[in-house]
Amino acid sequence: MKKFILLLVLLVGLFSCKDKNAAPNSDTFKLGKDIDAERFKSGIFEIPASQGYEKTIIIRQDSIQIEKYEDRIDTLSIAWKNNFNYTLKMLHPKTAIDEDPIHIKITDIKENSYKFEAVIGHSNYVQKGEITKTHN
Repeated sequence: MKKFILLLVLLVGLFSCKDKNAAPNSDTFKLGKDIDAERFKSGIFEIPASQGYEKTIIIRQDSIQIEKYEDRIDTLSIAWKNNFNYTLKMLHPKTAIDEDPIHIKITDIKENSYKFEAVIGHSNYVQKGEITKTHN
């Protein structure tokens, strides 16, 4: 009987855990439709200036991301862990903080945009924003 109770407690504990890398919340998920996050892996994107960022134009192709903002252009490598998590790393860091990877988690998907949370290195600070795809 003790083994049965222990097994039951372990199973309940196992199934009650939430996966940190699970798919984000979205109306599409609630409707049970398939999500095609692949469409965000390449193309031209924009982060508007009104979200705590300077207006940023992002160009993604293969494993490279180029970011244009203010009078700067940065080139980063992009490595996708799955459709909802990826890591960016500066190819030519100019400061010590530029050497830390940026971990991105997609938290919500809409037709041509997604909301994200970004963490630099192992920091506890989370920067939130939204990226809109403007061209393929």
